[in-house]
Amino acid sequence: MIVETLLLRLGGESGVDNAISAGDVLTLSAARSGYHVHTFRTYPAEIKGGPVMFQLRAGVRPVPSLGDQLDVLLAFNKEAWDLHHTALRPDGALIYDPGEQDVPETFRGTAYGIPFDGLARDLNLRKGKNLIALGALAALFGFDFPELQATVKELYGRSRPEFIESNRMALLAGFQWVKDNIQHDVPFQLAKPHESRDPQLVMSGNRAIVAGALTAGCRFFAGYPITPASDILEEMAKRLPGIGGATYQTEDEIAAIGSVVGASITGVKAMTATSGPGFSLMQEMLGLATMAEVPLVVVNSMRAGPSTGMPTKMEQADLNIALYGGHGEAPRIVLAARSVEDCFYQSMQAFYLSETFQMPVILLVDQSLSHRTETLPMPDAGLVPVVQRLRPEPGDVEDYRRYRLTESGISPMGVPGFDRTPFTATGLEHDEYGAPNYTPQMHAAQLDKRGRKFEVVAGALCGLELPLGCISYGVPEAEARVGVLAWGSTAGVVREAVEGLAAQGHPVAALIPAVINPLPAERILQFAGNLQAIIVPEVNRTGQFSAWVKAHTELHLISLNKYGGLPFTPSEIEEKVLEYLVPEPSESKAAAQTGAEVSHG
Repeated sequence: MIVETLLLRLGGESGVDNAISAGDVLTLSAARSGYHVHTFRTYPAEIKGGPVMFQLRAGVRPVPSLGDQLDVLLAFNKEAWDLHHTALRPDGALIYDPGEQDVPETFRGTAYGIPFDGLARDLNLRKGKNLIALGALAALFGFDFPELQATVKELYGRSRPEFIESNRMALLAGFQWVKDNIQHDVPFQLAKPHESRDPQLVMSGNRAIVAGALTAGCRFFAGYPITPASDILEEMAKRLPGIGGATYQTEDEIAAIGSVVGASITGVKAMTATSGPGFSLMQEMLGLATMAEVPLVVVNSMRAGPSTGMPTKMEQADLNIALYGGHGEAPRIVLAARSVEDCFYQSMQAFYLSETFQMPVILLVDQSLSHRTETLPMPDAGLVPVVQRLRPEPGDVEDYRRYRLTESGISPMGVPGFDRTPFTATGLEHDEYGAPNYTPQMHAAQLDKRGRKFEVVAGALCGLELPLGCISYGVPEAEARVGVLAWGSTAGVVREAVEGLAAQGHPVAALIPAVINPLPAERILQFAGNLQAIIVPEVNRTGQFSAWVKAHTELHLISLNKYGGLPFTPSEIEEKVLEYLVPEPSESKAAAQTGAEVSHG
């Protein structure tokens, strides 16, 4: 059967089967062959190793989510079968090593026993099982074998040229074994990609964040390694020195954000990235940046659980600390990226907002989005303005008031060494010159100044269109009866579910904002309209976004919560929506008159 999308998962042991590196190679090769790709991966947090999983969804059209049931499971060992077989569709394909396990009696799909370990021993390449498996996958399901060979040579040949030939032989061994031993048709064959297609990039969420930040003018990055944000630190260390910037690996997250505050005061666009534990440590310095009105960007790649939690699993559970973290009333802008492509734009937007309004901007992503690889069109950097912070005019030199009480709340920020406008940047409450001042009148005036600035932010963000504001999917909102309101990385799976239901004639629409604080409450109320129900899916236990929206709109919302370290699937969204698709009274009455059955969910 020719299929337009193929969903396959590789499962094995970390450091032995190299399933994730195999998945990365197959993903890049498939994208270069013309397919759209979407990936998901899990791996152990322990250095000693453990089970890993890599999931690739490839298609001739864009694939916005990780999909539902697997078409193909490649299990390098029995543990991989035990962990992942429930995700395999009943008529799916199982690829296994007969030396590691037998086909379970309960399996009713198509099984292919390929001796990966034996073939690797024959080649004297014990760590080549993953490449043998890639060759077999290409032969079975229609991936471009020459492109796969070229990708392996490019990725591995540069660092280890002595293995070019053995890698080629490993790929060929798997490919040829299938050709020689499997004669019947396979259940799924991936359709050939469209010949004419605009150029596509293949990028992870973390790399898209870096690309957006550099495009926006970021020239200083400080950070401490922490999963799943470490890729941003590593990528910045590669890129910044070549364009006149600097990367600083600090001793901890407090030092990282302190360095970013200092760099920004000197006039440099600066950024850090972390995950939950590190973000907790940064709260006091975020308050300092708010009080001193210092522009900076913090990326928080969320992971599951409090404390160290589950470092390699995803969760949308840091929204509350992003909104409420820290003491005092310290407004900060909070953005949430919705896809790999959106990571680029929201990273640019974070710098635009922080520089314009001189305050911290927090960009939320999560483990699944940070490490997800997608194909995306070449970004249009012109969609987001690249701006510089407001600087003093020549006339300000004689009486420079860094924290002048302006109508907008934004006051010119001098740069030491460039503007002859010395000032005090302090975490203490201060007067217009920056000198400490604790009078009730001045505290109220400066608190109002910072609050006014945030109100201007809210006004500036009203009505923003793609890709910076709200994205909507499904039927026209005026025709919808059930709505889905989501945020962050859940956007793709919501899109697939809602568009699928709408194509079947169901009156469903979805809205996904990029800006979480200040919340686009008016736009959400407009979306709510006369909806019968609004479902809010979140990968957390307490419905943090739902509570935030309720506080600003008083809407009745239905929380759909999933927690356990894995993202939603389209079917989970669809099932919840169908529960609330109750026919209108006129439909029920007409059905009763004709004796037809009416489903009430």
